[in-house]
Amino acid sequence: MELTDICPMETWETLENNLFTKFNFQGSVFNPKGIRISQVKNWSNDLCPAIKATKNGQSYICSTAHMNMSAMAEKTQALVMEECDAGFIKLLVPIIYKGAFLGVAGGCGLLAEDGDADIFAINKIAGIEEATAEELAQELPVITREELSAASTYLQEQVLRILDTHAKKEVHQG
Repeated sequence: MELTDICPMETWETLENNLFTKFNFQGSVFNPKGIRISQVKNWSNDLCPAIKATKNGQSYICSTAHMNMSAMAEKTQALVMEECDAGFIKLLVPIIYKGAFLGVAGGCGLLAEDGDADIFAINKIAGIEEATAEELAQELPVITREELSAASTYLQEQVLRILDTHAKKEVHQG
């Protein structure tokens, strides 16, 4: 079973867009292999697209954080919240249906209240000049603990709603 067997792509895209609109998170839905299922791009800041534009930034900052956190979400079957090596909060909710791990939904790209972008790591890992990274980091959005809690609750509730809607359709069709 795949994520688009649970609901149409538009439903997943709406979730991604709502995470951005409501909380400024770059919302994303991934399959179990760590591949985004949509082409929605809502950047939370100017630094993340620069990081993702480099091979090492994408591979060793974004993908590494995602794959580690996705594995944690699959293992614990619970929300996972961590920082990537660039210093941004990433939150993931596992999408599990009838015991099968179908992927994760989540968001990234915001700083914790007491957080900072790790310009040194961004320079060393992604190869972005420190001056360029510092310039891109001038106006980084911050998420408060309360907003982060609200975003976490919202994301978990939306994933459960999507799964519940699919389960009810199966019962009526079955």
